[in-house]
Amino acid sequence: MVVLGVGNNMTEQDLINKYPRLFRQKDLPLTHTAMCWGIDCGPGWYNLLDNMCKELQYLTDEKGHPQIEFTQIKEKFGTLRVYTSGESDEQFEVIRDYEYLSGYTCEECGEMGEIKGDYWLVTRCPNCL
Repeated sequence: MVVLGVGNNMTEQDLINKYPRLFRQKDLPLTHTAMCWGIDCGPGWYNLLDNMCKELQYLTDEKGHPQIEFTQIKEKFGTLRVYTSGESDEQFEVIRDYEYLSGYTCEECGEMGEIKGDYWLVTRCPNCL
């Protein structure tokens, strides 16, 4: 697993352009996918998403794993949630690793953070809290 540092100015559209096969469902209607809502999390997690996408596409292109497509990417209970179609066990583990890392990465800026809150959970660094 690769973990990038902070300071990347990547946008949602950058991720979609860089990994079009993973984001193939982005233009489908709500009746077919929740990906039509886009990436529903803060920019601080875009580095995590970039690395996760890189690993997932590598597993497909170089290791023969299935070509998965994202069906939803969002924040839930303070951490990243990534839903796909038909991933292999190894691809599933990659996704779970990055979901875990999001619990220690500020969703706003990408610095080290932790889950905070009582009713509504968020992962924030001290500066963004």
